[in-house]
Amino acid sequence: MTVTQSTSTQLTRETLAAMDATDALASFRDKFYLPEGVLYFDGNSLGALPKTVEDRLQKAITQEWGDGLVRSWNTAGWYEMPRRVGNKIAKLIGAKDDEVVVADSTSVNLFKILSAAVKLNPGKHIILSEPDNFPTDLYMVQGLIQLLGSDHKLVLKPAAEIMDAIDEDTAIVMLTHVNYRTGAMHDMKAITAKAHQKGALMIWDLCHSVGAMPVDLTGANADFAIGCGYKYLNGGPGAPAFVYVAARHQAHFSQPLAGWLGHARPFAFDWKYQPAEGIGRYLAGTQPVLSMIALECGVDLMLEADLSLMRQKSLAMGDLFIQLVEEQCSGYGLELVTPRNGAIRGSQVSFSHPQGFPIMQALIAHGVIGDYREPNILRFGFTPLYVSYVDIWDTIQILATILREHTWEKPEFQRRGNVT
Repeated sequence: MTVTQSTSTQLTRETLAAMDATDALASFRDKFYLPEGVLYFDGNSLGALPKTVEDRLQKAITQEWGDGLVRSWNTAGWYEMPRRVGNKIAKLIGAKDDEVVVADSTSVNLFKILSAAVKLNPGKHIILSEPDNFPTDLYMVQGLIQLLGSDHKLVLKPAAEIMDAIDEDTAIVMLTHVNYRTGAMHDMKAITAKAHQKGALMIWDLCHSVGAMPVDLTGANADFAIGCGYKYLNGGPGAPAFVYVAARHQAHFSQPLAGWLGHARPFAFDWKYQPAEGIGRYLAGTQPVLSMIALECGVDLMLEADLSLMRQKSLAMGDLFIQLVEEQCSGYGLELVTPRNGAIRGSQVSFSHPQGFPIMQALIAHGVIGDYREPNILRFGFTPLYVSYVDIWDTIQILATILREHTWEKPEFQRRGNVT
């Protein structure tokens, strides 16, 4: 469904309500807890709460932990969770069984595969990325180079120059598939192919992709990937992350965080580390069971949906959002920074404004929750399972009023919390 050909006279709240009524994904909205009076456009930062989580966690707390106690590691399937949930996530990212495991945070998982990839590509020294990559990814590279004391070098090139920058000295290309600020999306298959042509290994960060669109790591011949569980997978704040390692690489090295659950026989309690076979060697410490249970609820819900329909709706919502902002908020200093072309856009739309921070705070105070990213970005994420077309219409009316009346100038909207 597209709305790009609509005009301001054709497009009304009623026409959008009619679109919502025929939306094939509309029934999923009732599967999430959404507070009354809130228009939520920050699912690309923290996904909404699936309604199944409360009962599932209550069971885990009272029956599995309360009654089952330590026995539940066996009887409730706690021990197998990292691999079980990993295999479910694999279906969302075009991976095969036993190529994905859930463990630790995105940053820790990235450190694991960076370390492994460096060893797999001896003699090459460049780790290539872009300056607008998510900062933690770049921090992990810097920390690894410092730790190794090696002659590896982090080289940053603008997104448009990445393909040409890959050369024979490139050991690793590390990119986020969908840019966290702008929503611009890389061509995964083409960049991976160029990396392999030059003998480099490819690492993809899927934090802003998984659960929002189809991803095909196998089709792209990717080497490694990581991603978080708390955005579009709706796993809850601080949900564990996942790591993908193509089967062809799993037997050739051990990751550096040699924790006991990555051991071939953890309960042999052998003092000498022996890595597990396959994807299991990417485990380290004991998994956070309650958090992983919540994540599994979110992943199970995602598996009920058609990712291709989600992508279609996401693009339509992005087109609609851009159109309405440009029609109803023109002349107030908003500038589109997200690609207009949906083929290279993730599931978000971002606008810049010199007063981006207080404008977003005013929106939040009026029930529209997006987020702000430095230096001046208002970011609106579209989660197709619970965001409606009418939500977008109502949001633009509120935004237009805030801009027209300069509501953002109030002192309370200038104050910054720890999280923006």
